[in-house]
Amino acid sequence: MLKTLTHALLQAAREAGAEDAEALAINASATGIDVRAGRLEHAERADGIEIGLRVMIGGRQASVSGADHSEDTIRTMARRAVAMARAAPVDDSIGLADPDQLAQDRDSTMLELFDPAPEPGPAALEEMALQSEAAALAVPGVRTVESAGASYSKRETWLAISNGFEGGHQRSQYGVSCTAISGEGLKMERDHAGEGRIWAEDMPGADEIGRLAGERAVARSGARKPPTGAYPILYDERISSGLIGHLLGAVNGSAIVRGSSWLRDAMDMQVLPDGITLRENPHLPRMSSSRIFDAEGLPTAPRDIVSDGILKGWSLDLSTARKLGLQSTASAVRGLGGPPAPGVSNVIMTEGELTPQQLIAEMGRGLIVTSLLGSSINPTTGDYSRGAAGFWVENGEISYPINECTIAGNLREMLMRLTPANDARDWRSIRVPSLLVEGMTVAGA
Repeated sequence: MLKTLTHALLQAAREAGAEDAEALAINASATGIDVRAGRLEHAERADGIEIGLRVMIGGRQASVSGADHSEDTIRTMARRAVAMARAAPVDDSIGLADPDQLAQDRDSTMLELFDPAPEPGPAALEEMALQSEAAALAVPGVRTVESAGASYSKRETWLAISNGFEGGHQRSQYGVSCTAISGEGLKMERDHAGEGRIWAEDMPGADEIGRLAGERAVARSGARKPPTGAYPILYDERISSGLIGHLLGAVNGSAIVRGSSWLRDAMDMQVLPDGITLRENPHLPRMSSSRIFDAEGLPTAPRDIVSDGILKGWSLDLSTARKLGLQSTASAVRGLGGPPAPGVSNVIMTEGELTPQQLIAEMGRGLIVTSLLGSSINPTTGDYSRGAAGFWVENGEISYPINECTIAGNLREMLMRLTPANDARDWRSIRVPSLLVEGMTVAGA
């Protein structure tokens, strides 16, 4: 049915006057269950088919989307999209891929993006959520569980383009999460654990997730402000990917084209310490970001974004590549209601040789950050400031939990002063270990 819908969208676009067009159809369903105090708190189910259309006329483009896919609606969408495109500004970089650029292999089976096991019903999801909650409550020191939930979703996508490309895939996703609270009154502390996988057999146990949430909440009991000063900071692996995410955002072609990236002049320059590589691999099996082709029909391939510390490439779709006089890196991603834009799939960072515990011992006195909140980051200069919570380290050992502090630095300098640990986890789309960053500013007591 999705294939038929995309063909109908392309036909309607041609009849309305479009020179080129892309049509996307998505059939998705999702079930989510939340429990509290041993009882069902909230249940929701959503499913439906949505369609999107992008049309191009003489260097102009427009996108429309909708949930109604009747013949009359499809024709109306196409007419509106064409009218909008004719009123849009001209952009010479807009256009489809040449047919010889398109992916020939369009079979995503090898990526194992869909678990064929029977879909878990609401009762099974509720049982997982209850197991997670019970395991958290069983941890000594846990006062209550704010929320525990389990979810399942599946999604089928089909993309058709007027240059001859069409292809699609199915994806499934399981998830379990839990948020626990320790302490009393004004001294309550909250922490969280959650995991998601494409295949049910790859999921950790719901009780394991709940227990981890409880242990994390209890470990934060008695948190206070750290001292103010310049100290080394260890980004725990559960939040360290965010630090590398700032680098990935800065090498995104959209930011480079706008001139609003703190790495806009850094191509072929050192941006990470020697020996550290950031490798994108879109072909990892059972990873939610994996893809055999991008949103413009180009074949994806592994590539080094940073090699041995040296920046080697931007992340580009066709439009940003044309603006920069380069070739697309097959990085296009898109939703239903807009044109493609550059993105990344699975990114793997080189790990170090030391465990986080060994890095903590070496840092002597400093801060372990386990959660971040708020954000003040200048995308042009890389100036960085965030609220943080975690643990204070004295004499190479964890001394007490901390909260209500701010950490600050400059991303360009921070990334050149980092040391990776060896604890990256396999199931992260941005697979980054704990990172020790020297010489950051901590504003606390």
